[in-house]
Amino acid sequence: MKLAGLKSVESAHEESIWAAAWAPAADHRPEALLLTGALDETVRAWISDDLTAAGPPAQAHALGVVSIAAHPAGALAAAVSLDSFIRVFDVDSGASVATLEAPPSEVWGVQFHPKGNALAAAGGGSGSVKLWDTEKWQPITSLTVPRPEGARPDKTGSGKFVLSVAWSRDGKLLACGSMDGTIAVYDAIRMKFLHHLEGYHMPVRSMVFSPVDPHVLFTACDDSHIHIYDAKEKGLIGAMSGHASWVLSIDASPDGMAVATGSSDRTVRLWDINMRTSVQTMSNHSDQVWAVAFRPPGGTGVRVGRLASVSDDKSISLYDYS
Repeated sequence: MKLAGLKSVESAHEESIWAAAWAPAADHRPEALLLTGALDETVRAWISDDLTAAGPPAQAHALGVVSIAAHPAGALAAAVSLDSFIRVFDVDSGASVATLEAPPSEVWGVQFHPKGNALAAAGGGSGSVKLWDTEKWQPITSLTVPRPEGARPDKTGSGKFVLSVAWSRDGKLLACGSMDGTIAVYDAIRMKFLHHLEGYHMPVRSMVFSPVDPHVLFTACDDSHIHIYDAKEKGLIGAMSGHASWVLSIDASPDGMAVATGSSDRTVRLWDINMRTSVQTMSNHSDQVWAVAFRPPGGTGVRVGRLASVSDDKSISLYDYS
C-alpha cells in the first residue's frame, strides 16, 4: 500500500481549512465530490481529480466551519460551525435544507448513520451526543457521557467535552471521544450506554470504525498515538505511534487495510493495520493537518483510491492510494 501525490491547491480557502469529507457519487452525479470547510465560514465542493471548484462556496455560517459529514446517498451534507449550528445543505447547489441548533453548547464532530436515517453530533460542553432524524430533522435523543468508574470528580464543574463521534458500519454501535480522553460506546439500536474504552488521558479528536469489521474502532489522540479497539468487547487490540505531535484526524481506507492520519506535526501518515506500523509519511503541508478523508468507492469508472488532506496552511492535497 502506498500514497502518491496527485494534486495540491494552495489558497483553496481564505482561512485555515479544518474539515473535509467526500459526498459519494449519486444517481444524478456519477462522481464523488470533495467537500471542505474552513474558518472563512464557507463550505466548498471540489471535483476530483483536478480539484476544480464544483460551484460557488456555501456561505450560511456565522463562524468557522469545524466539521463536515456527507449523507451516504450523496445528495446532502451537514456542516458544523463554531456558531453552535449544524447546517444541512444540498451538495450540488449549496442550498440550505435544514438548520439544527444544539444548545447549550457548540457542536464538534458530526456523522450520518450508515443508512442515512439519523445524524449524530458530538455535543461539546453539553457532555453528550445528540441525534436527529433525517426525514424531518427532528431531535431523536441526547446520549450523555457517564464518568468512568473510579474517575476523580471534575473540579472545574464543566463535565465532559465531546469532540468526536462515529457509527459502526452496521449501525449497531455509536462511539464518541472526549477532551479528557474518555471514549464512550453505546448500543445504537436501544440508545443505551454500554461501556468506556480505556487508554487515553488527552483529547480524542477523531475516530472511525473499520469498513470491514463493525466492532473495530480506530481512534486518534493528542498524545500522538492511534489506538485500535474492539468496541463491542471493550478490548484494546493494538496501538500505533509515529507522529511527533497531536493526531487531529483519522480515516480508514475503503478496503479496510489501512488508516490515514493528519497531525499537528504537519504530516499525513499511512498506516498498515495488519502490521500496525506507519508505512509512509507525506509532507505536502506547511502547517497542521486538520482532516484526512478517503474517497468512498462507487461512481462511473472509479476503481482507484483517493485520499484528501486539508490544513491550517489553507491548502488541499489529493493523493492516489493503491
